[in-house]
Amino acid sequence: MVILANSIKDQNQFILDPLNLKVKQMNQQMEIICIGNELLIGKTLNTNAHWLAKRATTCGIMVKRIVVVGDDVNEIAGAVRKALKWKPKFIVTTGGLGPTFDDKTLEGVAEALNRKLEVNEKALKMVRERYNSYFAKAKIARIELTPARIKMATLPERAEPLPNPIGTAPAVLINVEETSLISLPGVPTEMKAIFEESIAPLLRKEAGELTFFETSMYADGIMESALAPLIDTVMQDNPHVYIKSHPKCEERKPHMEIHFSTTTRYSKTARDCLGKAIIQLSELIQKSGGKIALKKK
Repeated sequence: MVILANSIKDQNQFILDPLNLKVKQMNQQMEIICIGNELLIGKTLNTNAHWLAKRATTCGIMVKRIVVVGDDVNEIAGAVRKALKWKPKFIVTTGGLGPTFDDKTLEGVAEALNRKLEVNEKALKMVRERYNSYFAKAKIARIELTPARIKMATLPERAEPLPNPIGTAPAVLINVEETSLISLPGVPTEMKAIFEESIAPLLRKEAGELTFFETSMYADGIMESALAPLIDTVMQDNPHVYIKSHPKCEERKPHMEIHFSTTTRYSKTARDCLGKAIIQLSELIQKSGGKIALKKK
């Protein structure tokens, strides 16, 4: 934070191209749909949503909504239809691509798009090759494409399977007008591997040179209720910076993490943009009797 703030010698040199930034943010949006009964009953912590939102943001894509639905075809179809109505550039689903009876994601996607499910030969080849590798490593006794295994290669019409580098079920990409609908496995290691290999390049290509920048500082001796109007003032003066406070201690001994973020094409613009906001908020906090802490307690 110190380097960032000290880099601004003349705040009048602060330049931002608001038109380009606004257009980029409007066109590059993502909806995330997480699927699984285990998420709704609290058995499994939804770490996939957290990771995907963070990773998409760093690629320059704005996540607009995160929705969780159960393993129900109608619920999945309804969530996909609703997401499509927003006309985002990307819709990403996680979970429900496996071989078991309750893996219903692609059935729900097919219903939402009014498409038939069919065995996709490219996906079937991926599944077959994976089981061949399992057999070669003596992980399975014999190679057999059972109905459950073929299910993982049964995709909506005109879908494109994406390779799963560490698991069996392929991911799926379907282009619906201007929207890319992507279905990823729910197993976190598989989801992350496919995202990095196949999805992140798509997001970065769409975002162009847009990059997400963030930093944090810490404040002591000021309650969140007193900090809120100061943040509002700084955000009004710096409309391209998003600022969010995160209380870390009880109200009697307030300790706040203050997170700053912006999305822009140029690192210097981001540095100046964030630095200007940090300096202004730091001064306001100190005038209100608070203290700025450079490190987390």
